[in-house]
Amino acid sequence: QVQLVESGGGLVQAGGSLRLSCAVSGRTFSTKAMNWFRQGPGKEREFVAQITWTGGSTYYDDSVKGRFTISRDTAKNTMYLQMNNLKPEDTAVYYCNLENVWGQGTQVTVSS
Repeated sequence: QVQLVESGGGLVQAGGSLRLSCAVSGRTFSTKAMNWFRQGPGKEREFVAQITWTGGSTYYDDSVKGRFTISRDTAKNTMYLQMNNLKPEDTAVYYCNLENVWGQGTQVTVSS
């Protein structure tokens, strides 16, 4: 049974940076791709970025391209999201996702 645990959220000023981590435990040998999603206040949950587990190919929503970088360390079974030049509209709960499994989320708040 796969479990996902996010960490690294917090409060940061606009223009600042944060790095989120998602620790993966359980059955991971068949993992194809993992995702970051976010849900802002009063908004639907939305896709942020994806990485393929073996090849490391990446995909981003246009709203974060050039500012966010998704990566993974297969030896540590951990996925990351480096977020630079943060904007107030990036404020959200960030979730990592693997197929139908979701983490508990980590709050990111960007002040203007």
